[in-house]
Amino acid sequence: MAITDIEAYAHLTDDDVRELGEKLDAIRHDIESSRGESDRRYIRRAIGVHRALAVAGRAALFASDRKPAWLAGTALLSVAKIVENMELGHNVMHGQWDWMNDPEIHSSNWEWDTTCPSVQWKHSHNYIHHKYTNVVGMDDDVGYGILRVTRDQRWEWWNVGNPVYNALLALFFEWGVALHHVEVEKVRARTKPLAAVAKDLRIIARKVGKQAAKDYLIFPALTGRRWRTTLTANATANIVRNLWAYGVIFCGHFPDGAEKFTESEFENEDRAGWYLRQMLGSANFHAGPLMRFMSGNLSHQIEHHLFPDLPSNRYEEIAVRVRALCDEYDLPYTTGSLPRQYLLTLRTIVKLSVPNAMLTATADDAPETASELRFAVREGVRESFGPDPRTGERRGLRTALRALRGDDVRQVAAAR
Repeated sequence: MAITDIEAYAHLTDDDVRELGEKLDAIRHDIESSRGESDRRYIRRAIGVHRALAVAGRAALFASDRKPAWLAGTALLSVAKIVENMELGHNVMHGQWDWMNDPEIHSSNWEWDTTCPSVQWKHSHNYIHHKYTNVVGMDDDVGYGILRVTRDQRWEWWNVGNPVYNALLALFFEWGVALHHVEVEKVRARTKPLAAVAKDLRIIARKVGKQAAKDYLIFPALTGRRWRTTLTANATANIVRNLWAYGVIFCGHFPDGAEKFTESEFENEDRAGWYLRQMLGSANFHAGPLMRFMSGNLSHQIEHHLFPDLPSNRYEEIAVRVRALCDEYDLPYTTGSLPRQYLLTLRTIVKLSVPNAMLTATADDAPETASELRFAVREGVRESFGPDPRTGERRGLRTALRALRGDDVRQVAAAR
């Protein structure tokens, strides 16, 4: 099952967690107090890059009946849409640039270039997901209502379609995000009134109408007799953006090491506990400057979950200090290459399409699902994370994980 006792899982005392929270608060204070002109230049340059790419792409499509122009226009437009979606839309609507008091770059005014209405996204994502991150039954991003991504989600016959649903969600990710606020699981459980569903769908329909008119009517019409090739270019650019956004998001939330939590764990959580849950429930992937920019700096998903409203261009700087804290408190800092993180995610999605009875490992100690009980021996005695009697040093999580996997669990139990 998911983690029910986060302090036991993280081998930390109450004082440890409080101290960790204070150090993370200090990081926030340092970044907030140092925001300034370099940050302003960064976001304005990002907007300028997006606009230049979009204009260049649209201009190239005026000759889209020629294959080189179609390819160039589609590529430029795809990159423009990715930049707008990841580095601009997502981050601006998190309030990362509200401190500038610039109406153009303010979370209350930004409407992004996708089918999801910003007003709904700010509730389902900024509030629900970031408050209840990876709490099974409270965070709708755990599987998006259609995917089984943890053994804590009860297997049902339709979960056999997990790989198919995943492929469709990747291709049409903006549509999945648009429907996210509808809360499919609540609709399926009949706990959400149909009147509320209808209201949500009306708001979505208005946004979809505007997006469809822009990409599939107005811009194609502007290119005259080339409208068909322009339309296909726009559709292709949207799919490319969807695939990229899907990949970045999934690699930050579902690879091995991005843990899940129970509602009982959330009930008595304070701010320091919330910090700890974000650290354990998120994952990064390796990225250089260009990759960070193209991912909206969500290659640093751990840092984003800790500080969702701090400027994204500061996450690389913040990461150095967060990783140092992970080392200090012997906490995992889950990261890896982008292909590796996605392959781990895909493995989870594929294998959880079948019932738990057909899987190896246990619901408490599987790559994609773990709890503090992974540290308990067969007799149900919790493994101690106190000082090692041989060395006097505190035994850490990563050390324990190495000791308590597979056959090692039985060896530890027998030794005791």
